[in-house]
Amino acid sequence: MTAKRTHKTARRPAPLAMPVPADRRRFRTRLLAWYRRHGRDLPWRKTTDPYHILVSEIMLQQTQVDRVLPKYAEWLGKFPSLEALATAPEREVTDTWYPLGYNIRPKRLQHIARESVARYGGRLPSDEATLLSFKGIGAYTAGAIRSFAFRERAAILDTNVARVLFRIFVGNGDPRSHALKRHLWSVSRTVLPRRHVFDFNQALMDFGATLCSARKPLCETCPMRAGCASYPFPAAGARTRAARRPARS
Repeated sequence: MTAKRTHKTARRPAPLAMPVPADRRRFRTRLLAWYRRHGRDLPWRKTTDPYHILVSEIMLQQTQVDRVLPKYAEWLGKFPSLEALATAPEREVTDTWYPLGYNIRPKRLQHIARESVARYGGRLPSDEATLLSFKGIGAYTAGAIRSFAFRERAAILDTNVARVLFRIFVGNGDPRSHALKRHLWSVSRTVLPRRHVFDFNQALMDFGATLCSARKPLCETCPMRAGCASYPFPAAGARTRAARRPARS
């Protein structure tokens, strides 16, 4: 007797839905209104110098804003341009970085400066492909430079932004998974407005850092709560655990 073989067809997970146009418009309007009232006054928001933006973004990686503020001013006082950083002694560069930690970051900054001087006339290029060719500049940093320095329509996705978009538009699953990260990048590009991109992206980061925080989100005062997929936010559970990752604030 020949045994019958049964084949189970693996079910593919249903594709994640993108925010519909009405939800996108509501989100943009509420976020920008919130930012006009609550956005933080930060020095790197008062410049369009690509090098200054780069310095702030590298410093803010895994480091809180209040620790970066004095170091940002000191750094630019010593190394005011890519040329100045490119020619500075390496020991001076690492000593100036102290005590921010993650000491690979100043080395990468100086490498970017040297490459910019050698290949691009001492300027950071504005196109995404070239920015991504620099060691130390990933998708988020490239988007930040394009958006904040060159005022281009470029999406961003750091830890704070991913948390905001995940909670509001997704609500379930593991935001650390590759599939969800790809989806959240798509959401970030989809909700991005055609105007006020600078303010919108800055607002996303502030919203995640100060209101939609990892451990204690201020849901009761949140302007997004009526349409938020995660409201009311659970006191414990998978969503909370998934969100507990270090982030700049």
